[in-house]
Amino acid sequence: MTEMPHTHPTTPATGRLRLVALLRVSTNGQVDAYGFDAQAKDVKRFAKNAGHRIVKTVRDEGITGKADEDDRQGLAEALAMIANGEADGLLAPNLDRLARQLTQQEAILSVVWAHGGRMFTADHGEHLPDDDDDPMRTFVRQVMGAAAQLERGLITKRLRNGRKAKAEKGGYAYGAPRYGTQANTKGELEENPEEAGRLDQMRTWHAAGMSFRAIATKANELGWTSKRGGQWHPTTVARALSDTAREKANEKAARARKAAKERATQQRAEKVIGRVL
Repeated sequence: MTEMPHTHPTTPATGRLRLVALLRVSTNGQVDAYGFDAQAKDVKRFAKNAGHRIVKTVRDEGITGKADEDDRQGLAEALAMIANGEADGLLAPNLDRLARQLTQQEAILSVVWAHGGRMFTADHGEHLPDDDDDPMRTFVRQVMGAAAQLERGLITKRLRNGRKAKAEKGGYAYGAPRYGTQANTKGELEENPEEAGRLDQMRTWHAAGMSFRAIATKANELGWTSKRGGQWHPTTVARALSDTAREKANEKAARARKAAKERATQQRAEKVIGRVL
């Protein structure tokens, strides 16, 4: 016999439920494509058709890759309402609005269920807690989440590959142009006369035997600024003068970003799980 899911002492097993609706946008593009207004209509329609009541709607706005998703005030408030018995469950437009990463989705679901709450999405209905007697339930949910994450990853990869191909053909793809160049109004790279002249001077100094450190010191004494407006350092001089040094620096930065992203993902999941304790 299948065991009934654990519920909060004030949560009715059936009938009208008090739900807190969680809406989220993370980029400007989502504001236009599936913004708050569209999300709100979907969750209100679902609640009305299912006979439930939305007691509060919370938002996580402008959560981008530059911001940690564990610092989501809307999500924190929604989970607190469920933990405190002020709401019987959480309602989101879909699991992607709950969180982009599968690990985070699973962590949030665990928190909701641990506090006896129930989880709904407008596109699916109720997501039932894991059941040892029904392993397919967990499998299907996680496969769907993994598929959605894969699709987002493939889109990102296509965009990245497109930028890389453009850059390999000499076009300007993204980021700050290399020292000595600038992007014009058409998004194409052209020479920056002032920087190009300084770069030629640096090459002359280097050919005469000056080290990257000595060149950086000389450039700073002359009041020359780097591409980002700061002082010159041996590493920035090396990247400006050497294609190999620049490529190695870019590869190192890419590895660092990947490692930081992996740590952030793990920390976000652990923090959400920590709300259960």
